[in-house]
Amino acid sequence: MAASLLLVLWSLSCWVLLYIFFCQLNCHRCYEWSCRLVTLIHGVLIVCLSGYVGFIDGPWPFNHPGSPNTQLQTQVLCLSVGYFIFDMCWCIYFQTEGLVMLSHHSLSILGIVMVLALEHSATEVNAVIFGSEVTNPFLQTRWFLREAGYYHTLLGDAVDFFFVMLFCSVRIGVGGWLLYCELSSPVPLPIVKLGGVAMYVVSWVFMVSIARFAWRKSSHKYKTWKERNQLSLDSQINGHTKKAC
Repeated sequence: MAASLLLVLWSLSCWVLLYIFFCQLNCHRCYEWSCRLVTLIHGVLIVCLSGYVGFIDGPWPFNHPGSPNTQLQTQVLCLSVGYFIFDMCWCIYFQTEGLVMLSHHSLSILGIVMVLALEHSATEVNAVIFGSEVTNPFLQTRWFLREAGYYHTLLGDAVDFFFVMLFCSVRIGVGGWLLYCELSSPVPLPIVKLGGVAMYVVSWVFMVSIARFAWRKSSHKYKTWKERNQLSLDSQINGHTKKAC
């Protein structure tokens, strides 16, 4: 546990230093720009690491929930919890996030610390981190596109599409399967199962907001397309009318 604590402190220091570096590099930008760069890097890095740990190095999280932590699992979780502590402190200081996001960060921190202390169940927690962060790069890319003025383009539509599809399929679909495996297995402790339920509930709260966003954007796109087609049709009819006269 002492070694894990040192790894967490090292991870936290690295994320803070990276944020300071981006602030100095992008001094003409707002602080959120630098913070989101850190978030983007963490998202890409942790998806690659947790994906390798959970689905290649093993053990398979759907078949072995509650298994003892491996050294590699512990290192990845320490790296991730250092970031979550940094981002949680940043969000509280700048008051940029609401209760749902702060709850997600709090549950992530508590869940990781718990399995590090128990020295069990890092298998499924790594899988949860993978599912939670796989959509993050698209979310950050969406923000940067909006800031740069390129959000209302085909690229922005593609980013939104993949974000929504990944969230539905991975965080809700695969996440539900993982939760079922967790709850049906006698190995994980009840407190770990309770944490899994809490994380899945938060994912569904996000899902409701995302569904509303997707519906509004789809409706707006359809309305715009319909209006353009109507204008094009009116233009063609008027043109034929003038020609006939």
